[in-house]
Amino acid sequence: MTANRVYLTVGLCAVIAYLGALGNAFAWDDTHIIVGNALVHAPSGMWRAFANPYWPPDWGGYLYRPLVIASYALDWAIDGARWFHAVNLFWHAAASVLVARLAWRWSGPSAALVAGVLFAVHPVHVEAVANVVGRAELMAACFSMLAVWVALERDRPVWSTALCLVGLLCKENAAVVPALIVTGWALGLARPSRHRVLLYLLCWAVAGAAYAAVRESVLQPYAAFREAAPVFVGHGPLAVRLTAVAALADVTRLLVFPLTLRVDYSPAERTIVSSLFDWRFAVGMMCLVGWALLLAVAWRRGRKIEALGLAWVALAYAPVANLIFPAGVLMAERTLYLPSVGFALAIGAWARQLEGRRLWVLLGALAVLGGGWSAHRVPVWRNDRRVILSILDDSPRSYAGPMAVGAIYLTSRQPEKALAAFDSAAAIFPIEGRPYLLGGHAALMLKRYALADSLFAHVDALCNPCGGLYRTEAGAALQMGDTAVADSLLAHARRLTAPAVRAGVSSNRK
Repeated sequence: MTANRVYLTVGLCAVIAYLGALGNAFAWDDTHIIVGNALVHAPSGMWRAFANPYWPPDWGGYLYRPLVIASYALDWAIDGARWFHAVNLFWHAAASVLVARLAWRWSGPSAALVAGVLFAVHPVHVEAVANVVGRAELMAACFSMLAVWVALERDRPVWSTALCLVGLLCKENAAVVPALIVTGWALGLARPSRHRVLLYLLCWAVAGAAYAAVRESVLQPYAAFREAAPVFVGHGPLAVRLTAVAALADVTRLLVFPLTLRVDYSPAERTIVSSLFDWRFAVGMMCLVGWALLLAVAWRRGRKIEALGLAWVALAYAPVANLIFPAGVLMAERTLYLPSVGFALAIGAWARQLEGRRLWVLLGALAVLGGGWSAHRVPVWRNDRRVILSILDDSPRSYAGPMAVGAIYLTSRQPEKALAAFDSAAAIFPIEGRPYLLGGHAALMLKRYALADSLFAHVDALCNPCGGLYRTEAGAALQMGDTAVADSLLAHARRLTAPAVRAGVSSNRK
C-alpha cells in the first residue's frame, strides 16, 4: 500500500467515525466561549483575540489561546454550528494523517496504518472532536507534531520553533515540544551537532520568553481568578499529588480500554486522596510503575519508537497531570488528545511486523470497535440537554449534574425545582460558589429575598473576586425577561466592586 493510500484511509476513518458531530449544536463550554463571547461575533475578533484572554473576562479571563478564538471568529463569519463542527473534523483528520506520517517514517507502512487508524477512531477523542471548544486540543496537536517532525526529520530549528510557538497560541500543552525533540535525539532518531543543539536552545529560549511576556501581559489583569481544580480547593500540595497519581488509573484505562467515558470528573465523582494507603493511590502508582517498566524494557531492547511513544504519553500529559503544579481540572478526556499520539505511535511500532490477514484483522477490529464506539458517543455532545443527561448517567455522584439540571429548571421558569436541584449540588460539594449563586437567582424569582441574601453570602465567601459571575447571571436573567432579578444581581456586583475600587484608589494615593 502506498503512503498516499494509507493517509487517505486514515483520513476517511477519522471523518467517518466522527461524522455524526455535524449534527451537533453548540454545547457546554461552547456556550460561554463561542455563543456568549462578543469577541467571536465580530470579524475584528480575528486580530483582537491576540490581546484578550480565552475565557471571557466575566468568566475569569483564564488562559491565552488567541489562534483558537481567531478561528472561531472566522467560522462565525462563515456559517453556524455545522460549519464549526466541520472545521473540527478537518483538524482531527489532519492530526490523524500526521500520526500516520510520523509512524510511516519511523516504523514503516504497517505501523503507519495501525497508528493512524487507531488515533483516528480512538473513543477518548470524542470530547475534543465533537465539542467545538475541543479544537484547542486538535490545533495544538497538529502544530506540535509538525514541530517535532521538522526538527527530527528536517533539522530546521527556526521553523520547528515557529511551529511550536503557533501551537502554544492554540493551547499551552505545546510547550512540551522541546522535550519531545530532546527525547528523539536521546533515542537516536536524529543526531544534531553541538552547534545545532545550541541553536535550538537559543530559538526555544527567545520564543518562550516572547510568548511568556505577551501571555502575562494579557492575563495579568485577571491574575486573581487563577485557581486549581475544584477537588483541590482547601487541600495541600501532598494531597494534590496523591490525587494526581490516583488519576493515572483513569488515564491508563482511557488510553488502553476506553469503554467507559465521562463528560465530567468533578467532585464527588472523583474525590481527594489524602493518604498513601488509599487504594486509589495504589492503583495509580501501579499504572505509573507499569509504564516505567515498559519504557525501560523498550529502551534497553532498542525499540526506539515504542520508547518514544511511551515517553510521548508522559511528556504530553505532564502539563495537565497536576504533578508539577495544580491545573484547572483533575481529569478531562480532551486533555488526552496529544498524549494519545504517543500511544498510537507505540502500538503502531509494536504492530509493524504484522502482514496479511493478521494486519487486516487488527485494523478491522480497531475500525469497527473504536470507530463504532466513537460514533455512538458523539451524540452525547449534541446539545446541553444531552450532555447533562450523560453526566447524570455516567457520573451520578458529581455535583455538576444536579447543578446543570437546576439551570434547566431555572431557564424553564420552575424556580422551586431549580432551588431544590441547587441545594442538592451544594450538599454534594459545599465549597463551590456557583450552586449558591444560581440558587440565589431562583430565590429572587420566588421573591425570597432573605434566602437569596444568605446564598449570596456563601458565594462571596467562596469566590473572590466574583463580580463577573453576578454580571453573567444578570445577563442570563435579562435573557429570561427577569429585569428585577437582573437589577438585584447587578446591584450585588456593584457592591462587591466598590470596596475593591476604593482600595485601589487608596493604594494609588499612597
